Amino acid sequence: MKPKSTHVTTRFSLSALAIGILTACGGSGSDSLDVADGGIRGTGSSVGPVSGFGSVFVNGVRFDTGSLNGQVQSDDGITTESELDEGMILRVDGEWRDDGQGTANRVEYDDTLRGEVVITQPWDPATKTARLSIYGLVVHIDNQTVVKGKQVIELISGDFVRVSAWRLPNGEFRASFVGALSDSASGTFDLENEIELEGQVSNFDADLCRFEIGDITVACDRDDTGFDGIGISELAGNPFVEVEGSFEGDVLFASEIAEDDLRRYRRGDDDDIEFAGPVSSAINPQTRLFEINGLFVRVTDDTHFDDGLTEEDLTPDLLIQVEGDFLDDGTVEAEEIALREGESEVEGRIGVNSVNVNEQSFRIGGVLVQVTPLTAMVREDANNIRLEDLGGPEKVEVSGIERVNTDGGVYLEAFKVEIDDDQADGEFELVGRLRSIQGTAFNVLGVSIETSTGTEFDDTTFDALLSLVDDGERPLIEVEYDQLNNGNLVATEIELEEDDDD
Repeated sequence: MKPKSTHVTTRFSLSALAIGILTACGGSGSDSLDVADGGIRGTGSSVGPVSGFGSVFVNGVRFDTGSLNGQVQSDDGITTESELDEGMILRVDGEWRDDGQGTANRVEYDDTLRGEVVITQPWDPATKTARLSIYGLVVHIDNQTVVKGKQVIELISGDFVRVSAWRLPNGEFRASFVGALSDSASGTFDLENEIELEGQVSNFDADLCRFEIGDITVACDRDDTGFDGIGISELAGNPFVEVEGSFEGDVLFASEIAEDDLRRYRRGDDDDIEFAGPVSSAINPQTRLFEINGLFVRVTDDTHFDDGLTEEDLTPDLLIQVEGDFLDDGTVEAEEIALREGESEVEGRIGVNSVNVNEQSFRIGGVLVQVTPLTAMVREDANNIRLEDLGGPEKVEVSGIERVNTDGGVYLEAFKVEIDDDQADGEFELVGRLRSIQGTAFNVLGVSIETSTGTEFDDTTFDALLSLVDDGERPLIEVEYDQLNNGNLVATEIELEEDDDD
């Protein structure tokens, strides 16, 4: 059976949350995880994508790395914090506090995959997805993925990339980061063992010390191959492993075979853990357990759900963040669960004089965008982009979650802000829930967009959308629109987005 698009499946999951998201408590900051004045919130491990620097931001916490002198533990050619990129999945051991600050005792990074790609589905601007293969291992890219070195539309078969990703239950991967690299001959990527694969062992031949992962035959040597956390005899059980090595002909000769990336979620010296990832298996209503990143998470009556989430919404592929404690049986008891992706988007040039550094916000096409510690600010050729570096009229694409503040104002809390250095035109595009229709104006993402006889409707009509709103529904729509000289917003095209994976 053809695998579902991660983006489509996620939209199906999120559609059930629309009303809860629209009514979530808000303010001029993130509601994803509570941030308040106070003491220690956790001591243990935090695992998730980097969202910013100045030390490192992981899971909405700024971890001070001063005592580490910027040192990163990795065998993938990354030794310092300055060599990291937004979107790379880190493990940080340390402590974090209620004020959103933390202290790192150790920062660890490991590529999930590294090698040449075959583009099996080019970037689709409608679904905001792409798919590629690395030696037969399928990698999904979506609008949350940070792509560096090239724009996502520029990726071609034969590019050499490094990937930081979550493995899905079917053995495929959802990418958090894809970095296009020059080959080792250019000197920009000179790891001795440049290929890295992660996958399930198959067809293991103990006598020859050979097996397969994806489309690749892997050869190991009992004397020269290093085994880390796994013994050669265990390969007969077809485990998931990580392999690093180099090609000789069509065979990958392994310099090291280790446990797979799920090891980064292993219990450390302390019981607290916070982590992000896509849900692997839906919650069992009897045991109240669900699986994510190889961990079984237990929901209790004391578990706090943010963003309008409920237990029933914990379905496969939904990207969430969990904070909790390890129990003696190895499960994690969840204290708090929040969304890490949203269905809302806006694209266009930043409004001149709209950047407010104090409020950490700006506007695009009238939409108020809120930046938080969870926001990844991404520019293709730069790192550590700050809001104060933007002044308009840069073109940006923002993906995030729609929120309502305590005054009833609607804003878009950004999970990712991607800056495009190309000259911005005067057009805007957004995806959001249609909240109301007043006369001929559509209210979506906190802005009022007029329709006219020149507005094109794709797979829907004005009357059909009006009927849905009158019935109390909040359909997800995509709107292309212009901002006139008088400031009015006028739609050129409106399309009804699919809320399921039909």
